Amino acid sequence: MSGGMGGGPGVRLPWALAGLLAGAALQLVQPRLWGLAAYGAALAAGLLLMAPRLWRQPVLVRRLAMAAGAAVAMFGLCGLRAAAFQAQALDAGLEGRDLRVAGVVAAMPQSGDAGLRFRFAVESAPPGVRLPPLVELAWYATAMGGSEPTQPAEPQRAAPALRAGQRWEFTVRLKAPHGARNPHGFDYELWLWEQGVQATGYVRAGPRDVPPRLVSSSPWRQSVEQVRQHVRDAIAAQLAGADPRAAGVVAALVTGDQRAIDRADWDLFRATGVAHLMSISGLHITLFAWIAAAAVGWLWRRSARLCRWWPAPSAALAGGVLLAAGYALFSGWGVPAQRTVGMLAVVALLRLAGRRWPWRQVWLLACAAVVLADPWALLQAGFWLSFVAVGVLFASDFVAAGASPEGAGGLFGSIKRFLREQWVVTLALTPLTLLLFGQVSAVGALANLAAIPWVTLVVTPLALLGVLWAPLWSAAATSLAPLAALLQALAAWPLAVVPPAAPLWAGVAAVAGGTCLALRWPWRLRVLGLPLLVPALCWQPAWPAPGRFELLAADVGQGNAVLVRTAHHALLYDAGPRYGAHSDAGGRVLVPLLRALGVRLDTLMLSHRDTDHTGGAPAVLADQPGAALTGSIASEPDLLALRQATPCVAGQHWDWDGVAFEVLHPSQDDLDQPGQRPNALSCVLRIVDAQGVAALLVGDIERPQEQALLARGAPLTASVLLVPHHGSKTSSSAAFLGAVAPRIALVQAGYRNRFGHPVPAVVQRYRAQGAALAASPACGAAQWRSVAPQQWQCEREAHPHYWQHRP
Repeated sequence: MSGGMGGGPGVRLPWALAGLLAGAALQLVQPRLWGLAAYGAALAAGLLLMAPRLWRQPVLVRRLAMAAGAAVAMFGLCGLRAAAFQAQALDAGLEGRDLRVAGVVAAMPQSGDAGLRFRFAVESAPPGVRLPPLVELAWYATAMGGSEPTQPAEPQRAAPALRAGQRWEFTVRLKAPHGARNPHGFDYELWLWEQGVQATGYVRAGPRDVPPRLVSSSPWRQSVEQVRQHVRDAIAAQLAGADPRAAGVVAALVTGDQRAIDRADWDLFRATGVAHLMSISGLHITLFAWIAAAAVGWLWRRSARLCRWWPAPSAALAGGVLLAAGYALFSGWGVPAQRTVGMLAVVALLRLAGRRWPWRQVWLLACAAVVLADPWALLQAGFWLSFVAVGVLFASDFVAAGASPEGAGGLFGSIKRFLREQWVVTLALTPLTLLLFGQVSAVGALANLAAIPWVTLVVTPLALLGVLWAPLWSAAATSLAPLAALLQALAAWPLAVVPPAAPLWAGVAAVAGGTCLALRWPWRLRVLGLPLLVPALCWQPAWPAPGRFELLAADVGQGNAVLVRTAHHALLYDAGPRYGAHSDAGGRVLVPLLRALGVRLDTLMLSHRDTDHTGGAPAVLADQPGAALTGSIASEPDLLALRQATPCVAGQHWDWDGVAFEVLHPSQDDLDQPGQRPNALSCVLRIVDAQGVAALLVGDIERPQEQALLARGAPLTASVLLVPHHGSKTSSSAAFLGAVAPRIALVQAGYRNRFGHPVPAVVQRYRAQGAALAASPACGAAQWRSVAPQQWQCEREAHPHYWQHRP
């Protein structure tokens, strides 16, 4: 290590790297951004703290000054980047307007349920209009239902065969990036922020719109994306007769196109803990670098002149890293690829310079290199999984073990070393996986034991070599079959996925405990990590007290889904919309939410058969085999085929843990009357706790049903009301609101939905009644507890971030 113990650069560097990471993390937790001047001042102050004039101070002062200076400077630099990026955001006044734009298809388009999605680099816009440089667009093939907030309502011209690099001119409608915000849910807005996307929308290609026009097709623009798209299309053509799900995995391994993988396969990979292997991961990049280095070294040694100019080992090392960087760029340059290339580059540069740094400095330098390039990588689960795994392997002397007698011994030694690596990584990452994802695969270690060598040494090499000889793609797809069968068998085991999500303090303690168990310490010290695992692995979220209940109105877009929990029971009222043929609120929102909360449903009540209320039911029922099904779905054979169902009828009532449930509508006469519209048969459920605090869930009832409830003298008074029909003008009559007298009104609607829900007149009616509106576009998921009936919590307000959209 360069530098002496007197505090030279080698001593100060780890402190500077640690400070850099801390400064980035501190800026990322800001709920709102400061001005550019404040961040500029922070950057300047940080650089002054690291000035050479302080290097003659005592060692501790120099170290602390270096760490503090790096932290403050990185805080300022990260803030400057965030503020400059946010300044390019879409003007709210441009949302929903028809805009004629021109630009370039910036990435290979992705086929979706209803058409194409693609990144579009805007080059020109109407005079006086400033648009973000990069937007994500959809080109819908046909008109669909109304669950997509910006989806067109009329037939569209068929989407052409878009290709990366093409310059197009068309009419678009844009909106700010807006995603669902739920506890433990995926942060779509952060994901788009990291991708550099500041607006989403769709191409207006209806019969009354100005037709889209292909301006030019450049052979050099977006050349890497063009090659990626060509290879992806070639894989699809080669595997046209094979299992399309296997074809998607092969395409993902070669080109990094993770959207090619079927959603059901992603569910399987996550349930068995092997999702990290099914896209371009650090393991794949490292394998490619090793193969590339071996090939470069072999070719280099064939030339005596080249060997005299530069030693073959050095050329192999540099060539392996450069080719790995090329592969990472070809695969889409995702954050996992960036991390791995950064780590490989750091190690290679140190070796080429003849330096032998301690592993802590190498590890910190690689972390800092990634964060310096992309500070928001700190918010990605993959960052922590990758670097914690590498750090634990270093700390446990696994890398050194390869040169020790334990690492030797031919095949037996390699097997022993591989098994120990699996054991160490599993111990360290299982608690971290529980903290990051709210669940952990109990069969993950066994699944990875088979999947890592098979995918790394068989499937991935065949998939990559298929670029040179296409039939090898078929071999790669065939080789996935036995692995898929094994994973299916493991996923069927009881408790294959162990919920629920633990709080931050318990997760951090568990990670520390797993690390203690993995280190090469005496066993009497290792066992001290066991107590640290207990809080996270045995964590159970707090449920309501007996006689009380709580509601969680999930953010599912244009649709209803309300979770009701008592002390020992749970009911889900509606299951959200279907977003497309292979995507719905059940799989994307509700199943992960229920798992993270550790909820086993007793009942799924589907208020009526509209798809914005039943779209997620198949996924929920598949994940909740013990849930009873009830609702107004008698005329829906597809739903009834999922599980035996009982109709909801006025007069039904039951008691859970001292909380009374009563169905107020529809009556038996309503059900017997032919030709009733689905909305008119919506199940109306009233829930009352032991203290008389009530909630009313009403589905999509309209004025006639509201009047019928009033005429029957139904008990309607409630502290919280699920706004009828998402705030439609056909519901929420003044007489009905007067009878309910809600303090809080929950509106579940999509952002900028094409129906305009909730309509202004209805909003004004609730305000006149004195009710506070909690609408999901501005609130996200809303939580309410009967123990505090005048209070509620919005997910967007409880966990604010500066990158999130504020309608």
